[in-house]
Amino acid sequence: MNKKTDEFFARLKVELDNSTQWPAEYLFKFIVPTTEANVKEVENAFNGLGAVIKTTKSKNQTFTSVSINVQMASAQAVVDKYIELSTIEGIISL
Repeated sequence: MNKKTDEFFARLKVELDNSTQWPAEYLFKFIVPTTEANVKEVENAFNGLGAVIKTTKSKNQTFTSVSINVQMASAQAVVDKYIELSTIEGIISL
């Protein structure tokens, strides 16, 4: 990761710690290029966590929105999950 990304995640962790009592439900939102592999990779990252996952394809089917509502243990766990998923090609975290 680069310095800008590190600073973003550090700031996100502080904001989450200041605004949330952990453990807490957290809503992740991602947009990925529509391929079965991309969507599955996002879904698989939340296997076994009791996540509620909703997917919606864009009008022209090029992108898929993936919303994941899941209980997370801490702000650091949220940051770690974003970092884990950042390796998926073309993913956008919202």
